[in-house]
Amino acid sequence: MSELRLGPGPEFDRIRAIAAALGDRASGLGGDVAYLEVGGRHLALSTDLSVEGVHFRRDWLGFEEIGWRAASAALSDLAAAGAQPIGVLAALTVPAREGTGTFTALMDGVAAAAGAVHGVVLGGDLSRGGAIALAITVAGIAERKLERRGARPGDGVWVTGELGGAGAALAAWTAGRPPDPAARARFARPEPRIAAGAWLAAHGATAMMDLSDGLAGDAEHLAAASAVHLHIGLERLPVHPAVPAEARAAGEPPQLFAARAGEDYELLVALPPGFPGGAGFPLARIGEVEDGRGVRFELDGRAHALAGFDHFA
Repeated sequence: MSELRLGPGPEFDRIRAIAAALGDRASGLGGDVAYLEVGGRHLALSTDLSVEGVHFRRDWLGFEEIGWRAASAALSDLAAAGAQPIGVLAALTVPAREGTGTFTALMDGVAAAAGAVHGVVLGGDLSRGGAIALAITVAGIAERKLERRGARPGDGVWVTGELGGAGAALAAWTAGRPPDPAARARFARPEPRIAAGAWLAAHGATAMMDLSDGLAGDAEHLAAASAVHLHIGLERLPVHPAVPAEARAAGEPPQLFAARAGEDYELLVALPPGFPGGAGFPLARIGEVEDGRGVRFELDGRAHALAGFDHFA
């Protein structure tokens, strides 16, 4: 079994316990994707689960949006691998009281998300259950293996896009307010950064992962997997325009709100020294890779202790 380099916290204690129980029957647990070598290239596989009441609520999203969001979350793992999607498999659980229209609307969303990145629906399964749940498995082709591990001292730490939009929508809903329309779109219809991931992989990315649990948590995951220290300047974060209003309501600086917020599905990437930028899509340098372990978050020279999302907290 390959060495597991996992971040701190109970989530990874659970993965370690599973890995120990499986022993030689498992390999490479803890990464964004699993790789199988096929014809000199790499088949990248990943699976993601979206559960009603945990990842979404019906009073927030329509069924098509729920399907899109679930598929895009899984496809985002392929983006982090620099892989080109082939397609998705979708296993749906829907309560017995729901009609056929619920299944078709959910699958319309799944198919639309797959089609948006030139993939197709390959198959799946249907079942009855107490709440809506979508288990999405994705497959893609990568020219090389690109994982969380691989970042080296001297590399720069970069992110695509803007951070905190999905978190701003969630904060508004939780407070009983309608979210900013642009923030709602970031939550309801996230766009997996397939083209950006492929470009970054082709231009020397040493490690990459998507920001599903928030920069605060996922930076720790990348640092642990690569056995390095990340020094991140939060004043450099590209913050979504909807964040400042929600940050004021929460009584904290926008950069801290954006760093904690999850489900943006942007890419966190380590790139070699001297990388000039010029990617043709939003890409911001937010820090450096150094010798050591862990992550130091600073805002205007002051350190901040930040934690990411834990499903079982």
